[in-house]
Amino acid sequence: MPIRRLPPELINRIAAGEVVERPASAVKELVENALDAGASAVEVQADGGGLSRILVADDGSGIGPDELPLAVERHATSKLKPGDDGDYDLLRIATLGFRGEALPSIGSVARLSIASRARGQADASAILVDAGAVAPLAPSAFPGPHGARVEVRDLFYATPARLKFMKSERAEALAIGEELKRQAMAHEAVSFTLDLDGRRTLRLPAERPGPEGRLARLSAVMGREFSDNALELDQERDGVRLTGFAGLPTYNRGNAAHQYLFVNGRPVRDRLLQGALRAAYADFLARDRHPLAALYVELDPGLVDVNVHPAKAEVRFRDPGLVRGLIIGALRHALAAAGHRASTTVSGAALGGFRPGGWTPPPSAQGFSAWRAGGWAPNSSAAAATLPGLAEISARAEPAWTPSAPGLAEEAAAAPVVDPLDFPLGAARAQVHETYIVAQTRDGVVIVDQHAAHERLVYERMKAEMADGGVARQALLLPEVVELDPAEAERVASRAGELAALGLVVEPFGPGAVLVREVPALLGETDAAGLVRDIADDLAENGQALALKERLEDVCSTMACHGSVRAGRRLSAPEMNALLRQMEATPHSGQCNHGRPTYVELKLADIERLFGRR
Repeated sequence: MPIRRLPPELINRIAAGEVVERPASAVKELVENALDAGASAVEVQADGGGLSRILVADDGSGIGPDELPLAVERHATSKLKPGDDGDYDLLRIATLGFRGEALPSIGSVARLSIASRARGQADASAILVDAGAVAPLAPSAFPGPHGARVEVRDLFYATPARLKFMKSERAEALAIGEELKRQAMAHEAVSFTLDLDGRRTLRLPAERPGPEGRLARLSAVMGREFSDNALELDQERDGVRLTGFAGLPTYNRGNAAHQYLFVNGRPVRDRLLQGALRAAYADFLARDRHPLAALYVELDPGLVDVNVHPAKAEVRFRDPGLVRGLIIGALRHALAAAGHRASTTVSGAALGGFRPGGWTPPPSAQGFSAWRAGGWAPNSSAAAATLPGLAEISARAEPAWTPSAPGLAEEAAAAPVVDPLDFPLGAARAQVHETYIVAQTRDGVVIVDQHAAHERLVYERMKAEMADGGVARQALLLPEVVELDPAEAERVASRAGELAALGLVVEPFGPGAVLVREVPALLGETDAAGLVRDIADDLAENGQALALKERLEDVCSTMACHGSVRAGRRLSAPEMNALLRQMEATPHSGQCNHGRPTYVELKLADIERLFGRR
């Protein structure tokens, strides 16, 4: 076949297939243009899921009449400037957009109109593009002193085949809303509004720049309870700064939809985030539960490549290990600093269990005295009505255990004589069903699941002992050869030192295999080959040997479960108070090893409301 030069119109339509995948992609590109223009307010309107009409209006610097024709030309942009040597540096991009493809790509598959008044100019101008055909520049009315109004009608009408791949109007409208929320979370000082089919669905006023304003914006998007259950992050390492907020372990979700990463103000999707969150929360959540987090990475533009994909939704870090380590370290530090704090939503859920209509968050659900406490984060009123441990029979009910709990009574006897009511978890007053400890605080009641609480205490002690003494290793009688892909074998061999610290001794064995000589003694009789293959998969996906760590943690968790105070074991008052004091002194004691709450606090004011006293 002879080689042909494609016409410009077809080239633009091909490019549009990469840049504008759906209406939400068009909204993303237009909103980023508005933000790059310095807008303080962005208004988005969409009809018919964005396929019939999209309008993005802003109060940015606007586009002058001389530049409007250039704006709809392919690879024409105001965001890249040549250096002193005349070259354009694509490795130091400080704006959201830079490719110069969005407007011509949209104009090639839809009816595009741009009306704008540049800052400081009296007149406004407009330009029309219909399926790639550009109309002459014309005067236009414009409502504001400066800014731009970009309207897209009949998206993909020039490429009917693409319309067949669109989802329902509702699904496309939801995608537009999610995209705008991501942009709003990245720019808290900008106000955003969204109208879908003439109905206002999103209104986010501008917040003050900084952590407080950012948390307010995140709470407006992720739910108002997020602000009460979020841990602030602010760490810096080797010129890379990480800020943001992450949810407490007991404030979790059933999917990873509420995990966001922003790099230099750009919303991105990166596997690095999920792997780092999984590693940081491995001790606190079951594998089917996911934390909420919004993390902001700021670094020199030369250390990150944003020119990876036309949609600019992916980035590539020069040192991904540094960023991943920074995220994991900052999260673990914040979780440790949280002490025994747990989510505030549990008190509302518990109170809802007593109400016939389900749970509605009480206005004073602020947690325990001076700390903010709580636990389980239900996703619906139905979940609240069946709060595990309160509204149903305990799943951890076990036969009574006759030996006394080691160390509890002795520690209680050695403690100084103070009024226990002044402690965050108060003074033990009773034990219910030999499973739950009821304690009184100055302004409320605390209910503790004794088995879950002591299980966390034993687990944390075992982890500390394992860290101090290292993981005991068991030599294999016959070393096992594990065949892998050459790249996988190289990755596993390069982490031999890290694996040895965890009790797994491996060494290279040819170009596509590793030799396993020792395994962690805690694992007992284990499938060494399967373990190494799981580690290779984790290293390829997350850059960490999570499989080995999780297996060790599972064993420790099981041992902690069997070595802790059982449900059904009657405790004396000193033992109950000693357990409460240990919980207050042990990090992460607000949840068991699987993210379930170890205690619930009910404020006295909320209890009085149940009986009509308030």
